[in-house]
Amino acid sequence: MQTFKIGVLREEKSPPDKRVPLTPLICAELVKQYPNISIVIQPSPIRCYSDDEYTSFGLTLQEDLSDCDILMGVKEVPAEKLIVGKKYFFFSHTIKKQAHNQKLMKALIQKKIQMIDYETLTDKKNNRIIGFGRYAGIVGAYNGILGYGLKYDLFRIKPAHQCRDKAEMEEELKRVKLPNIKIALTGGGRVANGAIETLSALKIRKVTAEEFLMASFREPVYCQLNPRDYVERPNDHNFDLNDFFMHPEHFVSKFPPFTKVTDLYISTHYWDPRSPKMFTKKDMKSSDFRISVIADITCDVDGSVPTTIRASSISQPFYGYNIIKEKEDLPFTKDTICVMAVDNLPCELPRNASDDFGKDLAERVLPFVFGEDKDKIIKRASICKDGKLTLNYEYLSDYAY
Repeated sequence: MQTFKIGVLREEKSPPDKRVPLTPLICAELVKQYPNISIVIQPSPIRCYSDDEYTSFGLTLQEDLSDCDILMGVKEVPAEKLIVGKKYFFFSHTIKKQAHNQKLMKALIQKKIQMIDYETLTDKKNNRIIGFGRYAGIVGAYNGILGYGLKYDLFRIKPAHQCRDKAEMEEELKRVKLPNIKIALTGGGRVANGAIETLSALKIRKVTAEEFLMASFREPVYCQLNPRDYVERPNDHNFDLNDFFMHPEHFVSKFPPFTKVTDLYISTHYWDPRSPKMFTKKDMKSSDFRISVIADITCDVDGSVPTTIRASSISQPFYGYNIIKEKEDLPFTKDTICVMAVDNLPCELPRNASDDFGKDLAERVLPFVFGEDKDKIIKRASICKDGKLTLNYEYLSDYAY
């Protein structure tokens, strides 16, 4: 039986990330489940799980990981820290030819590393099988509620990153009393479901798109909009989801009517650059444009939401978009839309996010690393191996070599 030694990497990207790919409990369970594996932990002073928590589960701390077969982290590993010939798992942010990671991509090739990016782990139908999306949604919706409370001086709740965990965050939500606002949410995947978890914790009622547009309510409500609700072909008004995925440039937005009745907008949908924007700067200048707070969880700068002119940070999550001047302003003044566009939301609840991610990793990915990979999940997810790009990623050749 083949043996595997796994090293859990210390996160060394700046700013530091407190998340881990495998929590102490999950590590202990894996070692018990698979007698042919061992796991060691590179010491770290900034992890959400301390070194002592790992050693209390019988795990060994080890600075030098050069004797490990597999190395697992969360964010990009600095190019100079990569160990030749190893198998790495982390978010490399290279598959879209991200300019800031070209040096990393070249190093992965030069050091003959097998790079398995969590983002490229998919099933046979090309659906992603792992990610931090759920917690991006949970925290992003919470931040949207927090921003609404601050803008109208309705309530003060603790920022998510100051909460120990999701349970404490949900205790904070019990102090929220919202007026009869309308919340529009776009998207239908993991991120959207996470956002809905937060709205459900507030006991906000879900209504249909038609009710949302036409009816008045005495309580806060939300509607979840899918592509069928917010885009259409301009000539025939028919909608086919596959057609939209293949040719988003053939569609126009039909979201503007929602801007006239929505108070808080939560964006969780995937956006293709060929797709129409949800609304325009001209739409925002209309006297009946109602949206005053936007939680853009997707955080596509200059993307589907025109107010997202930059990413915000965990410590400063809000900025204002001045509708008249079309530029950044203070977040809570009368003439500005309050924008939340934090691009690393799961880091605000790192313990919960890590536990959720680690469970998926242990159940949906690692069995194919330690055993037979009939569906070729690992092969399909490997960007490069043995100093070459794999077949699926040869489009990166001008970027990688």
